[in-house]
Amino acid sequence: MDERNQSIVLEFVLLGLSNSWNIQVLLLMVFLMLYLIIVSGNILIIIVIFTDSHLHSPMYFLLANLSFIDLWLSSVTTPKMITDFLREKKTISFGGCMSQILFVHFIGGGEMVLLVVMAYDRYVAICKPLHYFSMMNLHNGIRLVVTAWAIGFVHAMSQLIVIVQLPFCGKEIDSFFCDIPLVIKLACIESSNLGMLMNGDSGVLAMTCFILLLISYTYILLTVYKSSKTGASKAFSTCTAHLTVVVLFFGPCIFIYVWPLSITSVDKFLAVFYSVITPLLNPAIYTLRNKEIKCALERLQNYFIETKVNILLNLI
Repeated sequence: MDERNQSIVLEFVLLGLSNSWNIQVLLLMVFLMLYLIIVSGNILIIIVIFTDSHLHSPMYFLLANLSFIDLWLSSVTTPKMITDFLREKKTISFGGCMSQILFVHFIGGGEMVLLVVMAYDRYVAICKPLHYFSMMNLHNGIRLVVTAWAIGFVHAMSQLIVIVQLPFCGKEIDSFFCDIPLVIKLACIESSNLGMLMNGDSGVLAMTCFILLLISYTYILLTVYKSSKTGASKAFSTCTAHLTVVVLFFGPCIFIYVWPLSITSVDKFLAVFYSVITPLLNPAIYTLRNKEIKCALERLQNYFIETKVNILLNLI
């Protein structure tokens, strides 16, 4: 490319979710409240799982990692979005934009693989219960989690290496954070083929994990249904919670990267959904349907109450 046509961009302008000041104030309050719930809810799950000895099993170790990923995924974009509601000009530096791309795809890719690992954990627990502790002990759980993080990192770096070298002519991003499809459109080159390649990279990972998840849960339900209708009811309840998380997370990703609709308002809604709504719903879906976590929360609450009572008695 001719050097004269290349442009060094130091920052990008984020157009955000709305141009109306009144709507932005309303969105500020809504998303601030949601983000505080996300942070407190996911941190509470992590604390409960790691402090309660009854929950020291591979399944809850994976659930704690899912909460950590959701907490991090939301924190990559949501605080910036919230502070931008207070600014007339919403800008992000070139480095900050590239960092958002890196971490969104690093964490998002890691979560996709982690959900597959969680499906494998349920498959072993339900279909091969006698071999569960030999196949899914804590060491194997750690290896699988590290594998999920590694795949997410490789996926993100493969995207970033291409994007960071592009010359940019445009600066306005019609969203509240930097994402690959939007950033590629600002490049000083014909971007349609590159956009398809980058979306294909994300699409292959998303669809591979999604298909593996559907196969896993289908096999679980069919296996248990054949052996015991009572067991099938319990397995169906467990799998329904997991499948709800899968659909909520993979649905927006598929429509953004695999089957893009190219409708700005829809793209913004989907981006909000997987970066804010999904991390908000995941703790609720897993905790409200899980008796052991409910009991652990009660034990933690009773512990703090007893501690306060003992402190007051000592003061008296």
